[in-house]
Amino acid sequence: MASQQTLLEYLTTTKIGEKGQVTVPKQFRENLGLGTGAPLVVLRLGDGLILMPQQERFERLCSEISSALTANGILPKAVLATLPKARERIFERRYGRGATEETASQRRSSRSRAK
Repeated sequence: MASQQTLLEYLTTTKIGEKGQVTVPKQFRENLGLGTGAPLVVLRLGDGLILMPQQERFERLCSEISSALTANGILPKAVLATLPKARERIFERRYGRGATEETASQRRSSRSRAK
């Protein structure tokens, strides 16, 4: 079984089914803690594909971001302080200048009814 230390290891061969589904053998799903419906990230590497549990990708990304911020002397408190203004800019871009939470909610409701 692959360990966290192994960079690359051949595990098994599987086939793509009629609907494009790929079966991950039970022993590997259990080893990685993947249940039915577990999200996987599909990455392309040249002519190959890499399947990776999404949680692992997210944790790695968080770690890389944290390291980059720390290396540049940016503290979590400083990042958190930027969130309200960033949210306002995104909200304004999405719903227009002067929109309120109420008008945004109404627009979302009318869009979901139209579908």
